[in-house]
Amino acid sequence: MKLLTFRTLHGLQLGVKTDRGILDVAKAAAALATEMAIPQTIDQVLDGNANGIEHLENLVSQALAGETNNDYFYSEEELNIGPCVPNPGKIICVGLNYRKHAEESNMAIPTSPVLFNKFKNAIAAHGDTVSLPTDGEQFDYEAELAIVIGKKAKHVEKEHALDYVFGYCNANDLSARDLQFRTSQWLLGKACDGFSPIGPYLVTANEVGNPNELAIRCYLNGQLRQDSNTADMIFYCDEIVSYLSRYMTLEPGDLILTGTPEGVIMGYPKEQQVWLREGDEVTIEIEKLGRLTNRIQNEA
Repeated sequence: MKLLTFRTLHGLQLGVKTDRGILDVAKAAAALATEMAIPQTIDQVLDGNANGIEHLENLVSQALAGETNNDYFYSEEELNIGPCVPNPGKIICVGLNYRKHAEESNMAIPTSPVLFNKFKNAIAAHGDTVSLPTDGEQFDYEAELAIVIGKKAKHVEKEHALDYVFGYCNANDLSARDLQFRTSQWLLGKACDGFSPIGPYLVTANEVGNPNELAIRCYLNGQLRQDSNTADMIFYCDEIVSYLSRYMTLEPGDLILTGTPEGVIMGYPKEQQVWLREGDEVTIEIEKLGRLTNRIQNEA
């Protein structure tokens, strides 16, 4: 199942992508689901209630069964898409998790996951324009697979770690390299407003299958810049979830960005480094997860 949110005058609404279009969950539930408790938000979907997602699946089936009734469906193009996970409790990022990216960054291959974090202010949606801080010059893209936790996890063994994952989404770990390396801590260059676009869909784990064998790409203004596969990660998704759960309790809705492959601007020879600038368009594409596109502008 592909879940998403879209912006309305009444706030974010929950939608489901189907072959007929985007199902407006609230509208369909009001008309069709007289006895079922249907989740109305992503947060309610992620609250760990298995019946919630089951009822949502039943609602989708009912809506699709009405062959001539399209009142509950919108074309995706007419919607203002919102973040597929609007309220993450934690945003944990794994750095240098692809060997070739570590090499192009002139950094040692990590023997344990390199961790840093972002915050809710960094969340942006598909189609949003991201503003570049005035106090920065070296802005970069990073295509990443994001894990979305679906069940509370603590001291989880690797063999069972993916059982705690609700789903996955595209992410762009935008980075201001000059701010990132101003000190030994990377936070400043990573946690700027809008520097973590995600989406457009939150795709359930059962639909994705093995997250460790997905094609991952990044395009800058239509030009292919990153072209790899999550199979090239140093630490796979199950290892990352297990590792994190040893030290912190993972909660439903937590986001884990799993690292980026080679091809970032920072990895180019200095004379070829042309950093992101106003008017640029960045698209992240991961197999089974759709395409996440954002435009870049200068901060007012």
